[in-house]
Amino acid sequence: MEIQSAFNSGVQGFQNATETANQAAANIVAETTVPEANTLNAASASSENKIPDLNQSIVDLKVAEYQAKASVEVIKTADDTLGTLLDVTA
Repeated sequence: MEIQSAFNSGVQGFQNATETANQAAANIVAETTVPEANTLNAASASSENKIPDLNQSIVDLKVAEYQAKASVEVIKTADDTLGTLLDVTA
């Protein structure tokens, strides 16, 4: 495995974790925000199925946290490995 590939995998994992966390946060806001009174009557029936589950959003947020931590460890390991290789060849 190439070091650059490991580094890229870590960065991509961190970006995915960021996207997941952002989506989960938006879902939490959507779940906990009270709609305005005039839009409540018009959209109450159609929006009930579209509102995400609060529990699932919290779980997704926690999963994104662990994914980000794991990705950071991959990036650190790739960096350390590159440093070691540079020390050996120098």
